[in-house]
Amino acid sequence: MDNKTQALIKPSYDPALTNHDLAPLKKQTWGSYNIFAFWMSDVHSVGGYVTAGSLFALGLNCWQVLTSLLVGILIVQLFANLIAKPSQKTSTPFPVICRATFGVLGANIPAIIRGLIAVAWYGIQTYLASSAFILVILKFYPDMAVYANVQHYGFLGLSYLGWIGFMLLWVLQAVVFWSGMNSIRKFIDWAGPAVYVVMLAMAVWLVYQAGWKNIDLNLSGVKYEGAEVLPVMIGAIAIVVSYFSGPVLNFGDFSRYGKTFQAVKRGNFWGLPINFLGFSLLTVVCIAATLPIYGKLITDPVEMVGQLDNTVVVILGSLTLMIATVGINIVANFVSPAFDFSNVAPNKISWRTGGMIAAVGSIFITPWNLFNNPEVIHYTIDILGAFIGPLFGILLADYYWIKKQNIIVDDLYTLNISGHYWYKNGYNPNAIYALIPSAMLPILCVLLPQLHFLANFSWFMGMGLGLVIYSTICMKSPVKVLKSTI
Repeated sequence: MDNKTQALIKPSYDPALTNHDLAPLKKQTWGSYNIFAFWMSDVHSVGGYVTAGSLFALGLNCWQVLTSLLVGILIVQLFANLIAKPSQKTSTPFPVICRATFGVLGANIPAIIRGLIAVAWYGIQTYLASSAFILVILKFYPDMAVYANVQHYGFLGLSYLGWIGFMLLWVLQAVVFWSGMNSIRKFIDWAGPAVYVVMLAMAVWLVYQAGWKNIDLNLSGVKYEGAEVLPVMIGAIAIVVSYFSGPVLNFGDFSRYGKTFQAVKRGNFWGLPINFLGFSLLTVVCIAATLPIYGKLITDPVEMVGQLDNTVVVILGSLTLMIATVGINIVANFVSPAFDFSNVAPNKISWRTGGMIAAVGSIFITPWNLFNNPEVIHYTIDILGAFIGPLFGILLADYYWIKKQNIIVDDLYTLNISGHYWYKNGYNPNAIYALIPSAMLPILCVLLPQLHFLANFSWFMGMGLGLVIYSTICMKSPVKVLKSTI
């Protein structure tokens, strides 16, 4: 299934807005399992592991955590379905469907925002995956440890061994990506289940070492009573939604391949609430088992694997972390900027070129320095992320409320001023006017210490503001309801 063989490019499409990768598909071939596997690859990562484990350390008991996880992931599922429909219906990727809301040129605003976030996280995830590779190397060749010392053998803040691991994972991911969406689909189809098998094996091994009777699933000594537990659970729900907000925003890049919207929804059901709860249970069992074995809770999976004294388990664990991280990196942080950057200049930047721009950019930002400097990553990524909630609100309000789920596909690819999505010089001022104020509150939550207590809820605030402000503006300046051509 290659993009170029499926592209439906009409003579009326403007070359400045069209290429084989951004054009509508001739045939949509993904079934429910492919969408399910996509979410498995997205969930099964170092970040997902730490996020799920951290919720059990908030002081909530097992059932309270599971309730929070379930509510949070059901909210994610709801928004994944909402954001999936326009792309599945039109078979167009995220930046193209944004043209209906922001204008054929204004769509580059949300595309670049999402692309820049992906570049930063792509580099960080690649760095995390390379840490697992280095773990295996040092397990077999301990004498190589000297080359892992950045003080004596390092360049730009990364050790020589770190560079080898980082570039190896970087090339591996680039090869999978360069092979096209069909290869990516095949990779995620087996990567997610493979991670599950190995994680289950690791959990069994850790429980055996610790003894089931010595494992306490309440990973915190804090106890909440009565109503005081409610704000903690709400915070846990917000963490889950915020964690998935990036991949959900550009989920249209994948739902466009869905055979039917029902197939996409089934895949979302199995891939989100069912899969996430299963993964979370395995995660908490593994984390809980570290306390009786090592005398402390270890929520970092790389550190946990490094503590193991069984060579086979270390290899399996490290390979699992690498596969899991490569999986989420490709689906969440490679495919997205590939479409996003291609959308900026379709006649000059192909999907593959856009992806490689992101990959090369991830090297130059030296992600290991970002990851090791929480303040830098906090301000850089969180400020960009402050726009994700407002983008959700604006896109959903426009498609479901203003346009009544009707999109004229041909007008998404024309610079003709008579096109429905030309608006004003290619930009929809209503969307831009709504985006700026609705992003201000989330940005203030990042910048002002006095508002940090609202940081976990910035996505909800931005989404709500974007939806309300955009809808209000459009009510004062009505947009003609279109008659769908598909």
